[in-house]
Amino acid sequence: FADLVLETWDLHCDRNGREHRTADMGCKQLVVRRGQPFTVTLRFSGRGYEEGVDKLAFNVETGPCPSETSGTRSHFVMTDCPEESCWSAVIQQQEAESLSVSLCSPPNARIGRYSMILETCTDYQGSSFQIGDFILLFNPWHPEDTVFMRDENERCEYVLSQHGLIYQGTCDYIFSIPWNFGQFEDDILAICLNMLDINPKHLRDQNRDCSRRNDPVYIGRVVSAMVNCNDEDRGVLFGRWDNHYEDGMSPMAWIGSVDILKRWKNFGCQPVKYGQCWVFAAVACTVMRCLGIPSRVVTNYNSAHDTNANLTIDRYVNEKGEQERYSWDKIWNFHCWVESWMARPDLAAGYDGWQVLDPTPQEKSEGVFCCGPAPVKAIKEGDMQLNYDIPFIFAEVNADVVYWVVQGDGMQKQSIRSSDVGKYISTKSVGRDSREDITHNYKYPEGSEEERAVFAKAEHQKKSIGEEDEGLHLRIKVSEGANKGCDFDVFAVVSNNTDEERVCRVTLCARATSHNGTLGPQCGLTDPADIDVEPRAEKRVPLRILYEDYRDKLTQDNLIKVVALLNDHQTGDILVAVRDIYVENPKIKIRILGEPKQNRKLVAEISLVNPLAVPLNGCVFVVEGTGLTDGQLVKELEEPVEPQAEAKFRMDLMPRLSGLQKLMVDFESDQLTGVKGYRNVIIAPQPQ
Repeated sequence: FADLVLETWDLHCDRNGREHRTADMGCKQLVVRRGQPFTVTLRFSGRGYEEGVDKLAFNVETGPCPSETSGTRSHFVMTDCPEESCWSAVIQQQEAESLSVSLCSPPNARIGRYSMILETCTDYQGSSFQIGDFILLFNPWHPEDTVFMRDENERCEYVLSQHGLIYQGTCDYIFSIPWNFGQFEDDILAICLNMLDINPKHLRDQNRDCSRRNDPVYIGRVVSAMVNCNDEDRGVLFGRWDNHYEDGMSPMAWIGSVDILKRWKNFGCQPVKYGQCWVFAAVACTVMRCLGIPSRVVTNYNSAHDTNANLTIDRYVNEKGEQERYSWDKIWNFHCWVESWMARPDLAAGYDGWQVLDPTPQEKSEGVFCCGPAPVKAIKEGDMQLNYDIPFIFAEVNADVVYWVVQGDGMQKQSIRSSDVGKYISTKSVGRDSREDITHNYKYPEGSEEERAVFAKAEHQKKSIGEEDEGLHLRIKVSEGANKGCDFDVFAVVSNNTDEERVCRVTLCARATSHNGTLGPQCGLTDPADIDVEPRAEKRVPLRILYEDYRDKLTQDNLIKVVALLNDHQTGDILVAVRDIYVENPKIKIRILGEPKQNRKLVAEISLVNPLAVPLNGCVFVVEGTGLTDGQLVKELEEPVEPQAEAKFRMDLMPRLSGLQKLMVDFESDQLTGVKGYRNVIIAPQPQ
C-alpha cells in the first residue's frame, strides 16, 4: 500500500460551533466545549483510509511546554470504544477518500488554544500532518464538567446572553443601567485567552499555569486579579474614585465591556482609564462567560469596606451632623462583584454553586489584589477559614455601623441606630429585565436564631441595637422629584411612640458624596430646631435642597448624603439617621422605526430633554448593542442644547443576530454625565 497522504481537511467550524453553542463568536476558527464530541473530516489523496492497514492517531497540545504529565498534551489512537476520562477519536463515516472523525476531550480538560496533528502509519512508514488549531472552553451543558449548570434558562442568561442590567443607586432608590457584555464579539475570545497568557502566574511558571487551566477556581482567581492593574500586572482597568477623570473615560460613561477590552489590547495591555466596581465586575463577567463559566453581576447595597476586619465601622459626626474625622473604613452606597457558578472539589461537600469573585482592588489576598472565589454558602454560614477571602466579604454584608456623636466638649456618645449593611443584594432575573433579590443566599433573616449562631461562629458580637418600640424614632424622607435641575425637600420624621409629649432638638445636614462613601462639600443645613411631639404622633422637620447649592458640588455619582441628628431632652439619648439621595438624570427616549428583521436596515430615533436652566455643551451620544450595531456608534452634536430643549437624532442599524437584543445609549455633556437608556428590540430571523 502506498503511504496515506492527507490532502485537505474540514474542521466544520459552523456546524461544530452551532452544536457547541459558540457560533455567535463569529470567528473563523473552531471553538468547542470540553467533554462534547466535535467532527472533523479528513480527505486523503490517491486512496482512502483502509482499516487494518492504516493506523491513525492524533496529537493535541496546549501551552508553550506541552506534556502528558501536566495534562497539556495528549496522544490518542482511533478507537471503537472511547473512554470518557481521556481524549478519543471515533470514525463516524467513510466515503471514498474522505473520512469523518468524531473527536472528544475529557470534561476536565485544560481550556485554551490547542494545535492538532494527525499521525498516519502504513507498513511501519509514518507521516504527520498539522490539521489546524482549535479553542477549548468550559462546558456548563456537560454533567461531568465542574461548571455544569442544570437549568437551560439559567445557562442562556449566565453563559450565552451578551447583554444585561447592573443595579445601582441607593438602597432607597434602586435602579439599573444596561450593560453590553459582548463576550462573543470579534476578538474578545482572543483577548481573554491573552489575558491568561500574560498573567504573572503564567510568566512565573508557564507549565504549572497551563496545567491548572482545567480548574474554574484557578481561572476565576486569575481573572479577578487581571481585571484590575494594582499589582502592575498589565491588568485591564485603572480604578479611580476622586471625580477627576479628564485624562481617560469617566467610569460612569462606559456601557459595555467590549470597548474596554479592545482598548486594553490596542494600548498594548496598558490599563484602561477608568473603572469603578461595576465596571470591574462587568468586565470580569464578560471574561468568565466568554470562557464558558456561568457568571452574573451582583450588587450589594450599603456595602462595608472594613479595613481592620473587626466587623465594626465607626462613624464620627459633630452636633451639626458633619463628619468629624476621616475613616479608612467606608460604607459604599452600593458595591458590585461577580458570582460565578462552579463546583469546589478543593473544599468539603456543600460549597458548590455560586462563588463570589471581586475584581475591584480593595485588599490583597495572598499578596495580590484579587478576591475569591468565595462560596456564597460559606459567607452565609460564617465559615471564615475556607478559601478564599470569606472574612472580607462577610464584613461587606454583615458589618455593624456605629455612630458616635462628638459633642462640643469633646465627649463622644454612641448613637442608637440599627445596622443597615448588606441590603437588597440584587442581580438581573433570568430571562426578564427585573431585579432578583438574592439577599437570602448571603444571610439568614435579621434577628433569627440562625443569624445568632453564624455570628457566634464568626466571633462577631452585633453592636448595633435593634430599634426599641418605645421612645422616639427618627427617619429621613425625600419628596418626589429629586431630579437634576430641580430643588427638592427632605424631611426628618420624628415619631413619638410613648404616651407622653416629648421635647427634642433636630438638625439636618446635606453633603455631596461619592459612591464609595467619601464626603464632599455641604449643600444644605438647618439651624437646630427644638420641637415637641405629641404622644403617639409624628412631626416633620424640612430641609430644602436647592439646585444652585448642589449644582457645582455633585460628583458624577449624583449623590447627596443627608444626616439627621436628634437630641432627646428627656433621656439624653442621641439618635442618628442617614440617607443617600440619588439625584435623577433625565430619561433617554429610544424609538424604533420600521420592522426589525435580521440583516435589514432599521432606524433608531434617540432623544433627551435638557432639564437644566443652563445650556448643555459638548453633547455626545454613544450607542452600542451586540447584534445590532457594529461596535460603537458615536454621535457628537454640533450645537449646545438649550434649557428645556430636546436633543434628537436618528441612526441606521443593521441587525446581525435574531432574537431579543438590547440597544444601549449613553449621553455625555459638560453638565450632565453618565445618562443611560436602553430599548429591547426583538429581531425577526431572516428566512432561510
